[in-house]
Amino acid sequence: MELGAFSISLSVKDIQVSKTFYENIGFSVFAGDLEKNYLIMKNGNALVGLFQGMFENNILTFNPGWDESANTLESFADIRKIQQQLKKNNIKLDTETDDNASGPGSIVFMDPDGNSILIDQHI
Repeated sequence: MELGAFSISLSVKDIQVSKTFYENIGFSVFAGDLEKNYLIMKNGNALVGLFQGMFENNILTFNPGWDESANTLESFADIRKIQQQLKKNNIKLDTETDDNASGPGSIVFMDPDGNSILIDQHI
């Protein structure tokens, strides 16, 4: 099952402090809006999202249809196919996407240790 580009979305206390920290270890701002309290930091293929005040815990994020530079892939597994496979594998979904829709959608579920996993298709 191909889930798409991977990043970790961190719930941070002070986005400016976190931005500086990640810059100091080699990341640079790739996307986002500091005034809206979110940034996507990139170092090579590694992506770290910094989010202040948007959610409580850190989230493992996958983006079907994108590579690690947010370029659209020619071929990818649609989120609805991923959702069907997860259900077939008895994964309990906390939020689902509309099976009858097309385009963007998202799914949220937890791993056995309570870590949130977001599969977020933007295209």
